[in-house]
Amino acid sequence: MLKQTDNCMDYLKILCEKSPDRRVGSEGNIAATSFFKEVLISNGWEIKSTEFDAVDWYDGGAALRCGDREFEVLASPYSNGCDVEGELVAVGTLHELETGDFRDKILMLHGELAQEQLMPKNFVFYNPEEHRRIISLLEQSGVKAIVCATDRNASLAGGVYPFPLIEDGDFDIPSVYMTEEEGAKLRSCSGKTVLLTSDSQRIPGVGYNVIGVKNPGASRRIVISAHIDSKKGSPGAIDNATGVAVMLLLSDLLSNYEGEYTLELVAFNGEDYYAVPGQMVYLKENSYKFDDVLLNINIDGAGYREGKSAFSLFKLPETVQHAVTHVFETHEGIVEGVPWYQGDHGIFLQYGVPAIAVSSKWFIDNVDTQEITHTPKDNLSIVNYDRIVEIAVAIDDLIRSLTSKENH
Repeated sequence: MLKQTDNCMDYLKILCEKSPDRRVGSEGNIAATSFFKEVLISNGWEIKSTEFDAVDWYDGGAALRCGDREFEVLASPYSNGCDVEGELVAVGTLHELETGDFRDKILMLHGELAQEQLMPKNFVFYNPEEHRRIISLLEQSGVKAIVCATDRNASLAGGVYPFPLIEDGDFDIPSVYMTEEEGAKLRSCSGKTVLLTSDSQRIPGVGYNVIGVKNPGASRRIVISAHIDSKKGSPGAIDNATGVAVMLLLSDLLSNYEGEYTLELVAFNGEDYYAVPGQMVYLKENSYKFDDVLLNINIDGAGYREGKSAFSLFKLPETVQHAVTHVFETHEGIVEGVPWYQGDHGIFLQYGVPAIAVSSKWFIDNVDTQEITHTPKDNLSIVNYDRIVEIAVAIDDLIRSLTSKENH
């Protein structure tokens, strides 16, 4: 256990301190995926690596002025930059957006229109009709730029305040965002001319999915997954370097694996990115192969310093359920968690694959109110290393139980 704890600490320092900004398309992201690949190779795993195009993003700041008054704004992630002047029009409801004339205006979104982060145009896993309607209306409006006044939206946007209402490299209207309080002040400028500048640039780049494989060619697979990317400006400790650390520990624990199933360790690259490119690549490569997957184990949000780890169970067959019950009995720091769907296990669930979502019980219980993820607070000071090692050992136990002769 001491060796595993030391390894865990080393892995997380490399992921969170040497590659602290693992946003897709960045140098830090490429360094993290290369490191993951190197560790798996050293532990005897075969490697599959798929390259895909990705847009990185430069943020040089933004400014908004109305007469001699200045307002604090932030460039929306992956937005185009701008230097525009126009009449400010404030809109708070869908009806106002549907009926107004905003051509050549600078449009401010607030109220019910800015309550939750809008899903990116091409995000296929969750995209409510109302979100699609708002985006369509904005694109048809002829506005010069958009200003968004937001509060908190932890379940979709993480712990940041304010949250970016629009985070979409496929949406071309320049946009910025501000706090709800700052927005209340700005609304007094409705009907007046404002000047908005934003030094925001999209940068072409690449990213990689990395998959480690044991016993390729078997008829059934067990897929262990975690996303390796993080949000810009966040070390991404529990979101999701700890999940990657679990897989790196498993690459050692399972280095001598000779069971009947194929094992895959999948470092998804894009869960915190508007276009989820790594997930889309995996879907394309496996579109006719999900029937082969016996089980997905996805780790996200694990290893928080408070409380126990939680294994949330989805449609497990009896043999897997029996093995998981044994894990609960033998690892006192692990309990059954409530179902949650904001993770890459959702990919497998939509294809009917049984899944286990591994996280921190505290995080699941507080997912709608926490103020940590996607912020600088998500750093190594909040990590319980013993919990991460325990999760890795428990998953190792589970896999060996599922592949043992006694279980069959």
